[in-house]
Amino acid sequence: MNDRPVQLRTVNVTRYVTPLREGGSLPAIAEADDGFLYVLKFRGAGQGVKSLIAELIGGEIARAVRLKVPELVFACLDEAFGRTEPDEEIQDLLRASVGLNLALHYLSGAIAFDPTVTTLDPVLASQIVWLDAFLTNVDRTVRNTNMLFWNKELWLIDHGAALYFHHSWQNWEEQARSPFTLIKDHVLLPRASELELVDASFCSILGKDLIGAIVSLIPDEWLIVDSPFGSSGEHRQAYTRFLETRISHSEIFVKEAQHARKSII
Repeated sequence: MNDRPVQLRTVNVTRYVTPLREGGSLPAIAEADDGFLYVLKFRGAGQGVKSLIAELIGGEIARAVRLKVPELVFACLDEAFGRTEPDEEIQDLLRASVGLNLALHYLSGAIAFDPTVTTLDPVLASQIVWLDAFLTNVDRTVRNTNMLFWNKELWLIDHGAALYFHHSWQNWEEQARSPFTLIKDHVLLPRASELELVDASFCSILGKDLIGAIVSLIPDEWLIVDSPFGSSGEHRQAYTRFLETRISHSEIFVKEAQHARKSII
């Protein structure tokens, strides 16, 4: 069981340091009032708050199953912040992101995971493949591994592309039971030989109370943006039901991952 209380700190962004020009979301390194540097994910970028919700749920579920994830914090952006920013694109992004954003502790000196250089233990590889199949995370491929080595340990970053069903919420109950065929592109799939072992372990950890506690972290103000639901409570409950359903039918995505692995080894 995981006895770590599920909670996030809140910090105030005090200084925009530099943009990280990756894709269209323009995350940035920023300093907060606690003196630490963070990779700041903006609510006004790309997929908006849905990306932040996926980042929050994905990161905290990964942490719950004892995988390494940088600390996530809520990051408040003041209306006056960034007025002196000379880049108009960045200034527009900051203006659209006033309020509550999400940030990850910046791992200074970390290096990107390279599958041609480092071979992971099959259990760890299976844990990460299981996590991404569960979360329907499309963004852990050879092209973009979203894993870092820091202090001689592997850390997972960037879960904003997970839970892609929530961009439309069409047939979401059916999608909760989907096999997730895109797992075939996962960078660690060839090493994931222990999926059944991991499935039994992770399903025992991710009980209803823990899932509910993680989903309860989603701020109401993120849940009312372009929501198909009548209230933030209904919206939150739908995330909970999706995750609980997916856990209870984990054999579907595990078998799909095993089948995809056999076809490539």
